[in-house]
Amino acid sequence: MEQRECLRKSSSFNLKICCLPALKKTPPALIFETRPPVGLLQFRSVPTFFESLSRLLVALFENGRWSSHDSAFINSLSDVDSSIRTPLEPNDNTVQPNPLISDHGGTIHRSRSPTAPPTCRRIRRLLLDQVVAAAYNPADPNRAMANKALMALQESPDVWTRADAILERAQNPQSRFFALQVLDDAIRTRWKVLPPEQREGIKNYVVGKVIQMSSDEAVMTKERVFISKLNLTLVQILKQEWPHNWPTFIPDLVGSSKTSEVLCENNMQILKLLSEEVFDFSKDQMVTEKVKKLKESLNSEFAAIYHLCEFILEHSQRPSLLKVTLQTLQRFLTWIPLGFIFQTQLIDVLLNKFFTEPIFRNDTLDCLTEVGSLTDLEPEYDPLFRKLFSGFLSRLATIFSPETDLSQPFENGSEDDCIFIQRLALFLSGFLKAHLKVLETPDTQQSLITGLFYLVRVSEVDDVEIFRICLEAWHMLAFDLYQTENEYRFKQPGALGALNLNGNDANSAASRKYMYGPVLTGVRRVMIAKMAKPEEVLIVEDENGDIVRETTKDTDVIAQYKTMRETLVYLTHLNCDDTESIMLSKLTAQVDGTEWSWNNLNTLCWAIGSISGAMTEDEEKRFLVTVIKDLLGLCEQKRGKDNKAVIASNIMYVVGQYPRFLKAHWKFLKTVVNKLFEFMHEVHPGVQDMACDTFLKIAVKCKRKFVTIQTDENAPFIVELVDQMASITSDLEPHQVQAFYEAVGCMLSDKGPAVTVERGDLLKKLMELPNRNWKLIMEQANTNVETLVEPNTIKEIIKILKVNNRLCGAIGPIYANQLQTFFMDLLNVYKVYSERISVTIAQQGAVATQLSLVRTMRSAKKEVLRLLITFIESSGPPESDPQALAEGFIPPVLDPILGDYQRNIPNARDPEVLTLFTTVIEKLKGQILSGVPRIMEAVFECTLQMITVNFEDFPEHRIRFFEFIKAINSHCFQALFNIPAAHQKLVVDSVVWAMKHTERNISDTGLNILYDLLQNVGKTPNIAQGFYQQYLLALIQDVFAVMTDRLHKSGFKMHATLLRHMFHLVQMNQVTVPLFNTATAPPGQTNPAFLREHISNLLIQSFPNLTRTQVSKFVDGMFDLNMDLPTFKTHLRDFLIQLKEFSVEDNSGLFGEEHEAHQQRMMEAQEAQRAAVPGLLKPSEIIDDDL
Repeated sequence: MEQRECLRKSSSFNLKICCLPALKKTPPALIFETRPPVGLLQFRSVPTFFESLSRLLVALFENGRWSSHDSAFINSLSDVDSSIRTPLEPNDNTVQPNPLISDHGGTIHRSRSPTAPPTCRRIRRLLLDQVVAAAYNPADPNRAMANKALMALQESPDVWTRADAILERAQNPQSRFFALQVLDDAIRTRWKVLPPEQREGIKNYVVGKVIQMSSDEAVMTKERVFISKLNLTLVQILKQEWPHNWPTFIPDLVGSSKTSEVLCENNMQILKLLSEEVFDFSKDQMVTEKVKKLKESLNSEFAAIYHLCEFILEHSQRPSLLKVTLQTLQRFLTWIPLGFIFQTQLIDVLLNKFFTEPIFRNDTLDCLTEVGSLTDLEPEYDPLFRKLFSGFLSRLATIFSPETDLSQPFENGSEDDCIFIQRLALFLSGFLKAHLKVLETPDTQQSLITGLFYLVRVSEVDDVEIFRICLEAWHMLAFDLYQTENEYRFKQPGALGALNLNGNDANSAASRKYMYGPVLTGVRRVMIAKMAKPEEVLIVEDENGDIVRETTKDTDVIAQYKTMRETLVYLTHLNCDDTESIMLSKLTAQVDGTEWSWNNLNTLCWAIGSISGAMTEDEEKRFLVTVIKDLLGLCEQKRGKDNKAVIASNIMYVVGQYPRFLKAHWKFLKTVVNKLFEFMHEVHPGVQDMACDTFLKIAVKCKRKFVTIQTDENAPFIVELVDQMASITSDLEPHQVQAFYEAVGCMLSDKGPAVTVERGDLLKKLMELPNRNWKLIMEQANTNVETLVEPNTIKEIIKILKVNNRLCGAIGPIYANQLQTFFMDLLNVYKVYSERISVTIAQQGAVATQLSLVRTMRSAKKEVLRLLITFIESSGPPESDPQALAEGFIPPVLDPILGDYQRNIPNARDPEVLTLFTTVIEKLKGQILSGVPRIMEAVFECTLQMITVNFEDFPEHRIRFFEFIKAINSHCFQALFNIPAAHQKLVVDSVVWAMKHTERNISDTGLNILYDLLQNVGKTPNIAQGFYQQYLLALIQDVFAVMTDRLHKSGFKMHATLLRHMFHLVQMNQVTVPLFNTATAPPGQTNPAFLREHISNLLIQSFPNLTRTQVSKFVDGMFDLNMDLPTFKTHLRDFLIQLKEFSVEDNSGLFGEEHEAHQQRMMEAQEAQRAAVPGLLKPSEIIDDDL
C-alpha cells in the first residue's frame, strides 16, 4: 500500500496531456447472458457493448466516477459480481479529491479520503479483469472487441495515474501487465513534461515494488515473469534519471545486493537490462549526447559492478544467482575496460571453476565467446589470447576428443548438450575469425590445428544453424589462405608487382597451406556432403520423399549456397587435385551404388557445378568429361521415373555451369543440347522446365556457336534447330515454348562479324508458326469480328503475344522486322477489345469488369501493351532508331491506347498504359517533347483522381503514375510548363501527395521527383522565381510534416537533403521574390528573417513540449551554410529524437542512409574481390566479350 501511494504525489498528478474526444451521451441497451463464466463477458450487441464499455472504462479510470448515462450499464453488471447488489446512483456532480500525500520522516502516508467509493473501485477492478481476460484468450469470441476497449483505455492520457491501483488490486495477472505497459508508455513519452514530484513518486513506487517482490524467494519464483517486466520499467526510469538525478543508483544497488542473495539475483537482472539498453538498443532511441553520458557513467562506475560479480562468483553457492551473474557478465564483456578481463582472475575462474561444471558450462561458454571474439586490440594481448585458447582446448578435451563423432550426441543428447554444441561452434568460429594469425606460432600451432579439427566435427552435425556458424569460419579461413598464396604468386619473378628476393613469402604461403592441409581435406568433404541447393535446380524431394517441382525459393538456402560456393572455390584454388579426387571418388560411389542416394548425388553435383571456373581449362576438361560421362551412364543404368528425374536435373545443372567447356568443345555442346531436347519430352514435373531453362542459359553464353558454322558441319546449328522447332517443342507447355523462343532469340541477337546467317530470314522462318496462327485469326475476324471475342481465340492471341514478347526482349532491335508484319493488326485487336469492354461496362456497370470474358479481353490488352513496352525498351539503330519511332510508332498508338484509357471507367484502366508512355519518354527523350502535352492530357488528371481518394485503391496505378511524372521531370522538364497552369499546380500537388504516401516506394519516388524538380527549376531562371513564390513555403512545411511523421522515417535522407536545399536557397538569397505578404510585413522584412520566424512559430504550435530556446537553436542550425549534409542530418536527427525522446517508436529509419551506404560500399568491395578470383562469379554473372 505504501509503495502504491508514492505514485500519486500531489493534486497535480492528473495532468491533462491532451483532450479526450467527446463521448456519446446515450448508451444503447445491453443484454448479458445469465451468469457468464469468470473472466468472460458474453454479450450479443457487439457495437453497443464496445461503446458503453469503452466510455465506462475511461470514465472510471480517468475520473473515478461515471455519468448518469452509464448507470443502467453499471447496474447490468451486478449479475457478474455478487458483491455489487445495491442500486447505483449517478455521481456526476460529486467531485472526488485526488489523494493527499505527505512525507513524515521518509514514510509515505495516504489521507483517509478515497478517490472513489468502494463500489466504484470494485467495478473498476472487475471490469478491467474481465476485459483483459477476454482480450488475452484466443478462443474468446469477444476478443477483438475487448482489445478495442483496452486500446481506447490505453490511449486515454491520464489512465497511467491509476496504474498503481491496478497493480495492487487486479486479480488477473494480465491486468497487471497491462498496467505496467501503460506506465511504461508514460515514462517513455511524457517524463519530460511531468512535474518533479510526480516523477519522484513514480520512481519511488517502482523501486519499492521491485525491492518488495524480489526480496522474497517464494514471490520471486512465482512472479518471475512479472518482476522481469517490472525491471524493464525501472530501466526506463534509469534512462531518464540516471546519472544526473540519481547519482547513487549503482552504489545503492551494489550495497543492497550484499544483503540478500535473492535480491542480488534480481539486481543482476537489472544490471543486465541496463547494459543492453545503453550499449545495444540506444542508437535509435536516444539522442547522441545522452547515449554518450550513459556509457560514460556505466564505464566510470563499473569497478563497483565488477567487484560485486567477482564477490558472487567467488562466494555464492546459489546456482540461479551464479547463472544470472554469468549471463550479466557476458553482456558487460563487450564494452568493459580490458583490464577487468586480462588483469584479473576472471578467465581462470571461468575456465577452471565454471566451464567444467555442466550446469554453468553454456553460460560460461557465452562469456568466453565474447572474450574470444574481441578484435582490434594491441599486440600485447596476443599471448593472453594464446593462453586462453590453449587452456580452453585442454578443458574441452576432458569432455570429448577431436575425433569424436558429434552427430549421435547431438541427435540423442539433452537440450543443454545441443545448446553446448551450438555455443562451441560460436566460440571456435568467433575466436578463429578474430585471432587466426595470433595462433599461428610454433607454440600454439598444434592447438590451432586441434581447434580446427574440433570445428570440423561440429560442422558435421546435422543442424542448419550450427553449420552456418561454422561456414563463416571456413569461408574466412579459405579466403585468407587463398589471399596469402595469391599475393605470393604476384610477387614471383616475371609476375606483375615487386620481385620476391628472399623467398620468405614463398615459405610462408607454402608452410601455411601445408600446415592446414589435413584440416582443409576434412572441410572439403563437409562442404561437398552438405552443399546447399542452387536456385537453378527446380527439382526437389518433398517431405513425403517424392520428387517434385519446387514451387517457392528458399532465400536462406540460396544465401547459404553462395557462401558455400565461394568457400569451395577458394578450397579448389588451394588444392585442385584434392577437390577433384574427393568429388570423383564420391561420384564412383554413386555409380557403383555403395553410397547411392538422391541427396548424396544432389549435393555432389551441386558442389561440382559450384566450382566452375576454379580449374584451368585442361583440368576442367579432364574432370568434366569424366563427370558427364558417368552421369549419362548413371541415367541409363537407373530405373524409375524419380531416379531418372533426379539424375537428369543434375546433368542439366552441371552442364549449365560450364559454358567455357561447352564453347571449347562443339561436339560435346551439340550432344548436351540434343540431350536437353530429349528431356523436353520428359513429362516428370520440373524436368521440362529445367531443360528449357538450361537451354536458355547455354544459348545466352554460347550463342555464337549456334549461328556460325562449326567443324564438320555444313551449316550453323540454328538452321537445323529452326527446321525442327515443331517437333522439339511439341510436348512443351506454353510458358516453356516461350522460354525456347527466347533462347533462339538470344542466338539471333548475335550480329558479330563471324555470323554468316541471314538473321532477318531466320527470324521470319522462326516465327512462321505463330504468324500463321495469327494470320488465320485475322482472316476469320475479317469475315466475322465476333470470332475475336471468343474465349479460345483470345487465349490463342495471348499465347502468340507472349511468344513475341519473350522473343522481342531477347533478339533486340531486329524485332522491328517482325512487328511490322502485324503492327496495325495489333492495334486493331486492342481497339476491338477496348470497345467491347466499354460497351459491356455501359450496359452492366462497373461489375462487368469482373466478368470472365471481360477479364480475358483485358489480359489480351495487357499483353499488347507489354509487347509494345518491351519493343520500345529494346529498340535501337539501325532497325528502330528514336526518330523513326517518334514519327512512325507513336502517332498510330495515341488514339487506340490513350483515348481508350481516358474514356474508360477507373476499374477498366490498365496501369500498363502508364508504363508504356513512361518507357516512351525515357527512351525517346527530346524526340517526344512535342507529344508530352497530349499524353498528359489523356492520363494525368484522370489517374490522379483515381489515386487521391485514399492511400489504398489502385496500387499498381500509383507507383506507375509517379514513375511517369518522374520520367517527364527528368527527360522532358520543359513540357511541364507547356501545360495549363491548373495542371502545373496539379503536378506539384501530386508530388506532395506521393511523398506523403504510406507506401515506401511511392513516398521515396515522390521525394526524388521533388528534389529533381527543384534542381531543374533552379537551372531555369525564367520560371524559378515564380515557382518559389507560389510553392516554396508550402513545400518546406510539407517536408517538415512528412519528416515528423513516424510512418516516413525511411525517407529521412531525402527529407534532410530537401530541407537543406530549400533553406540554403533562402539563406543565400537565391529566392529574390518575397515569400511573405508584403502588405502586412514590417518594413525591411527579408526572406531569411521571415522564414526563421515562420518555422519557429510552426514548430512551437505543433510541439508544445518544446521550449522556444530549443526551437531557436534548431532553426539556427537549419540556416547554417557551413553544415554539410552529414552534419545537417545529425542536427535533424537529434531534433527528431528529442521531440519524443525515448519513445516507443522504432527510430532506426533515421539511420537508414548510413546503413545502406555502408552496405553498398561493402557490396562493391565484395564484387570487385569476387571478380578477381577465377570461379567466384557464376557463369551467368560474367559478361563475355566473345560469345
